[in-house]
Amino acid sequence: MTATDAATLTGFSHVIAALQHQADHFTMALPSDWLQGRTAYGGLSAALCLQATLRSGPDVPPLRSAQFTFVGPATGVLRVTPVVLRQGKSTVFTSAELEGENGLAARATFCFGGDRSLTLNYADLPAPIAASPSACSGYFDWPGKPNFMNHFEGRLAVGARPGTPDVRPEMLVWLRHRDEETEGDLVSLLALADALPPAATILFPKPAPISTMTWSFDMLDAAPTSPTGWWLVRCAAETARQGYSAQSSLIWDSEGRPILAARQTIAIFG
Repeated sequence: MTATDAATLTGFSHVIAALQHQADHFTMALPSDWLQGRTAYGGLSAALCLQATLRSGPDVPPLRSAQFTFVGPATGVLRVTPVVLRQGKSTVFTSAELEGENGLAARATFCFGGDRSLTLNYADLPAPIAASPSACSGYFDWPGKPNFMNHFEGRLAVGARPGTPDVRPEMLVWLRHRDEETEGDLVSLLALADALPPAATILFPKPAPISTMTWSFDMLDAAPTSPTGWWLVRCAAETARQGYSAQSSLIWDSEGRPILAARQTIAIFG
């Protein structure tokens, strides 16, 4: 991507700032450079749902889990309506619906939960060995990639790119936002967490349309940050058959702490 191309992009920080609060919902006009085919990039839709939820109040504890269903294309002026489903002593459950010019596009459910005073402290998700981002080759460098990928910088640490059918369908990639004004918070992480193409596309002998149907994740850290802005993302296809793929993803910060564990169901067309 050239410097001129970068200058024409609508940075993530500007997209979030453009989300306007109106009565019980939020609206924004979708920039074309955030499209994935004919719809908004799924990670952006998810991030907008979370941002609208956090801005609508009341104050909520840290996010612990989320589920997303992508129902239809999100185009034109987007409308996000967050709702508090239940607020207890330590947990808050909320939902958010994102609508585009053709109706319902995505539905989200969030589970927020405060810390509990327990002595348990266990984690068995060590970060894989990976060279530093500067020592890895560029990732988003193939022709015809979706518009939204221009907003992210990727470095391939291990694995393969789409269209390499003779290798395992998995990849380990360093990712970060190109927009230097983007805050390193949970909302920006959510926008980045879905930036990689599905791992099943590694198996494709030639390009084919795909679409995320459902996406869920569990937060492994209550306050995720990455000192360098880089996040290490592992994505692996577990199945690819009958027109669908199930995959898992893990994200670590730049210091090797596990941050997020996700699952995804993808529809494969053609």
